[in-house]
Amino acid sequence: MNHRRGRVLQSGVAMVVGLFAFSLITACASDQPKPLPQPSPDQVRSHADRAFEKLKQEEQEGVAKPPEPR
Repeated sequence: MNHRRGRVLQSGVAMVVGLFAFSLITACASDQPKPLPQPSPDQVRSHADRAFEKLKQEEQEGVAKPPEPR
């Protein structure tokens, strides 16, 4: 009789875990993904200009400093 109670308990735990997993999957699937806001052309240009200026500055600093000997 004790063996049967363990099997019933196992099936009950498995059912609870299965229901939890199912509810988690369906809850996540029901949300519509929100699209990321698209940057304006002016923002893109500004970021590109800043990155280009930073790159030029790093190149100039690299030329000014000779590589350290190892």
